[in-house]
Amino acid sequence: MKKFRKVLDGLSSSSPGGVASPSCGSAAGTPTAHAPTPLDIHVQETLVSENFHLCKTVRHGFPYQPTCLAFDPVQKILAIGSRTGGIRILGRPGVDCYSQHESGAAVLQLQFLINEGALVTACADDTLHLWNLRQRRPAILHSLKFNRERITFCHLPFQSKWLYVGTERGNTHIVNIESFVLSGYVIMWNKAIELATKTHPGPVVHLSDSPKDEGKLLIGFESGTVVQWDLRAKKVDFRIYYDEAIHSVSWHHEGKQFMCSHSDGSLTVWNLRNTSRPIQVTYPHGKILKDGRKESCKPILKVEYKTSRNSSEPFIIFSGGLSYDKAGGRRPTLTIMHGKAITVLEMDHPIVEFLVLCDTPYSNEVQDPYAVVVLLEKDFIVVDLTQSNFPIFENPYPMDIHESPVTCTAYFAQCPPDIIPILYSIGAKQKKTGYSHKEWPVSGGTWTLGSQTYPEIIVTGHADGTVKFWDASAITLQMLYKLKTSKVFEKPKAGEGRTTEVLDEDPYAVQMVSWCPHSRLFCVVGISAHVILYRFSKHDANTQIASLEVRLQFDSDDAVSPSENENNPCFSDPSSHSPLQPGSPGSATPDSVPGLRVKSRALRMPPGYQAELVVQLVCPPQQITSLDINSAYGLLAFGNCNGVAVVDYLQKTILMCVSTLDLYGAADPYQRLTRSPRRNRQSTSDFCMRGLSHFYSDSKKRIRTSYQSLTELSDNQVSIDMERTKSPTSVPYPSSLHNDPRSMPEPLASLRASHCSPVFYLLDNDHVNGHCTSPTSQPCSMGKPRIPGVPEGPRLTRRGPGRPPFRKAQSAACMEISLPVSSHTEAESRENSFSRSRSSSVSSIDRDTKEAVTTLQFGESYGRKGEPLPSACLWVGTSLGVVLLLPISIPAEDEDRMEEPVTIGPSSTVLMLKGSVLRFAFLDCGGALIQSPYEVWRDPNGPEDPDRTRRRKLVNFSPWPSHEAGVDGHMAVVCSEKQAKVMLMPSQTVLFAHNVTESSFILRADVVSVCSSVCLACFCANGHVMTLSLPSLRPLMDINYLPLTDMRIARTFVFTNGGQALYLSSPTEIQRITYSQEMADNLQDMLGELFTPIETPEAQNKGFLKGFFGGNAQPFDREELFGEAAAGKASRSLAQHIPGPMGLENMKAAAGGVVGDLARARIALDQRGERLGELEERTALMMNSAEIFSTHAHQVMLKHKDKKWYQL
Repeated sequence: MKKFRKVLDGLSSSSPGGVASPSCGSAAGTPTAHAPTPLDIHVQETLVSENFHLCKTVRHGFPYQPTCLAFDPVQKILAIGSRTGGIRILGRPGVDCYSQHESGAAVLQLQFLINEGALVTACADDTLHLWNLRQRRPAILHSLKFNRERITFCHLPFQSKWLYVGTERGNTHIVNIESFVLSGYVIMWNKAIELATKTHPGPVVHLSDSPKDEGKLLIGFESGTVVQWDLRAKKVDFRIYYDEAIHSVSWHHEGKQFMCSHSDGSLTVWNLRNTSRPIQVTYPHGKILKDGRKESCKPILKVEYKTSRNSSEPFIIFSGGLSYDKAGGRRPTLTIMHGKAITVLEMDHPIVEFLVLCDTPYSNEVQDPYAVVVLLEKDFIVVDLTQSNFPIFENPYPMDIHESPVTCTAYFAQCPPDIIPILYSIGAKQKKTGYSHKEWPVSGGTWTLGSQTYPEIIVTGHADGTVKFWDASAITLQMLYKLKTSKVFEKPKAGEGRTTEVLDEDPYAVQMVSWCPHSRLFCVVGISAHVILYRFSKHDANTQIASLEVRLQFDSDDAVSPSENENNPCFSDPSSHSPLQPGSPGSATPDSVPGLRVKSRALRMPPGYQAELVVQLVCPPQQITSLDINSAYGLLAFGNCNGVAVVDYLQKTILMCVSTLDLYGAADPYQRLTRSPRRNRQSTSDFCMRGLSHFYSDSKKRIRTSYQSLTELSDNQVSIDMERTKSPTSVPYPSSLHNDPRSMPEPLASLRASHCSPVFYLLDNDHVNGHCTSPTSQPCSMGKPRIPGVPEGPRLTRRGPGRPPFRKAQSAACMEISLPVSSHTEAESRENSFSRSRSSSVSSIDRDTKEAVTTLQFGESYGRKGEPLPSACLWVGTSLGVVLLLPISIPAEDEDRMEEPVTIGPSSTVLMLKGSVLRFAFLDCGGALIQSPYEVWRDPNGPEDPDRTRRRKLVNFSPWPSHEAGVDGHMAVVCSEKQAKVMLMPSQTVLFAHNVTESSFILRADVVSVCSSVCLACFCANGHVMTLSLPSLRPLMDINYLPLTDMRIARTFVFTNGGQALYLSSPTEIQRITYSQEMADNLQDMLGELFTPIETPEAQNKGFLKGFFGGNAQPFDREELFGEAAAGKASRSLAQHIPGPMGLENMKAAAGGVVGDLARARIALDQRGERLGELEERTALMMNSAEIFSTHAHQVMLKHKDKKWYQL
């Protein structure tokens, strides 16, 4: 019968209607069989599967592992390619587009079709792609795959449809951009060099047409050979040989000379009149030594040779070239030479590429540069060339998300409308100064606010202890406010404290955050096991930070004998639970000290978030796994792998500090093991000395790799083994709880990702011989005080004959993630994985069961079964899937709140689920989400009215009886790693239960509002994103979004209201997604337009005489040379054409929708009218000029008509 009930409990089916009725046999969540289902709960559910659609919206941050750069000088948009095959296109703020090559090959080079709305990408898999940018979501039009040669360099002349492609073999091919096929015209390397040359010139590293004559192509080879090829005559005009390898070539705009950069740090200038030797050789950063030798310098990787109208001296800008001997030569530099002035700009990161932005797109005109775009490995800057001190522009894009590695994220939608302006006004004072006063030069595209805009805020925690608030409204991202949590602590000295070795790199790393936008209360959890409480104020203050120390590490020595404390209730006296009372067995010893010291002096705090209270866990530093704060109650609760603590932050007192085992009292549902008598007890101080040191001596690489998995640019992906294997020592749950038998959560065969924290949880378990032991776990609590009203019973029993001991599965909330280290073997990795020992040896018998507190939630509920009225409660979820409820008694009057103590009643077990409990939420009987009560914000440092006393204004969403529905109470939604349940309070009847996943486990779960209703959104470790209706738990969406789950995504994935979610897609980028069909439909209107119709600027007229003597570029018809009629067809085996999803004929018209077509047609018509008007004006000017010229010529003729030739 038990097995049959278990099968019934796991069944699920979709309900055809929208009404959630537990009595309906077709409901998705099967009502539990052990309790009667209330027939009067009828919730009209409005969500259906058609309301959900999963798609990516926008990506923020710095492009991860950038490789190349391109700029359209007419459209003024910028493109960045990456090593992972991504393309980021940027314009004015709000115009930000991300596209990805399906192959994932690195992007080697980018080429804009200037003012054409198209982009050519060359990838490492030797494929060329043509992208259409005339739509909000760029798409590939054509692809060309080279089969026999590798692409090394590409060049596309302005207003040309023929692309020059250089290869590794030294050949140059020509591709038609319109048809994306190869021309039969090929420049072979053996024809470009002299026949007497015996060596191969190397790959093509440069291609450019002469500014003076487009029919001349300059080809640079890696070996130092430069060739000018006459495209018409199909022969070489001249060849240049140099001893040093060439990295780049740059023309002077007149086309009479060019400059080369070389591997020895030199710059050479060559004149076309005499190509036998360079007219100038300079070593900008090299000197001649006393012995006559040249100082060795680094290679100059790229040089730009630009002329200016305002100065006769050109700009020479290059990267690299510093001396190896100089101390500053170790840092990457960008050098700007203008006349005799040489400016060296040192960069914090290696330079990937740079571009000089000029006013004209024509290469044969005076370039007049105004800015330099510098792409670094981890940064992106733009230098203003128009000012002598070369300041940088203030970057409007959120490129500094990774300024310190991101360790946690939080996403808040539909925030109060006044919170963003306040944070922005405070954060504006934190901005740096010294930026250029000119406008941001990358100003292309158009962007307008969409129809669906509401305040959204993203909060990111970082490894250096900083917390950043970002305005994420309307799919943009803008920095609002920055908070530094490290200012609360004294700077740690070298070798100070027991945990210095452990936390010396990032002792302030933010582990999780909790924020109430209404009360503006903010809480930060750090990796050093500390909690910091902040209040928001518009005024600065001089205050002292209060500090409390809590010890959540319980030994048998902490037990109090019945004779000493027989009648003291465990949950009534707050002082009895503070482990820091003087003289108590749990008082802090010299070894039990916090890892960080809070500043004890009064501090001046600027406006913004000001620290009020710091709560620290003393040694050993067990990291905090759960946190919740409630401003209406004035309480803060947090838990870890050992227990839970509740702090009254108004009175600055510790209300409760108990182990998870003590929460059950005598009604512990588990069979726990005592410690083997063969192992000696070790003191806490011994563990602080030995446990952590042993832990880090074996696993220091794994500990340090935790941040690498989230932050470092190595981007190590960790595959998570989802397989669960049953342990021979596991036993089912006892049937005393709801008479609902459940099999125990199975032990993990491998490590699992934590859903609570983005950094490692430091366990107090030593790993010895393949099994886990805990020298400080509590083996016996016979002397612990009993909870009144609960019958006493044996809480710990030894294993009887024939009965296997209970051994729980470690929760993902307290599991350490063991990342692969190259020096470890597979067996060692398995041994260090904290997986369960399968043997039934004595070592497995010795192990204690530890239960972590994985989630906490304050709210108005019913603390006891059948209570008539709701009250303040604390919901506790554990790693064993147990839900506990603690009633809280809070003084009602505002005056009494600061004087009378808050009491916490005895707990009660209300529910059990499979896997660790992840999330709580509460619904009223109508199916609406009940928010937690909060206190309305008031400035703690604001001016006080002496005639009025300051009172706390509370907003309470208490679930009072619903007379319309005829039902008292509310519904509680509980989600664990495996299943979700909806129960009715205060009867504690389970209405619906649904097994969300069997083969995997849930990493993140949230109850969110979508389309004026609520649903349960889940993200599983196997990459599936699912939504379930509430309260019926009917599956609405299940999409395999991320087939390869890595640790970074698992730890940073968060849901929010409005059908949105985000995660850290790379160490430097945040990816936002939507699972709402409504938002997906409106996404096109929210994105920016990359292409705007702009008239191409006309080339400058250089005058009659200069054109007569050959100053202008000669006309050149490439179609006559490269077309199929003249050059023939290229070999089919050389390259393969792959058509894209769109045809070329749709390229200029594909921007989506009839409205867009009409708008473009109207714009085109206006432009045509303007051009016709301009043509008429020009025609009239030409006629007038011709008449004037004719008049002058006639006058000159009459003047000299009768004169002899010798009289002229």
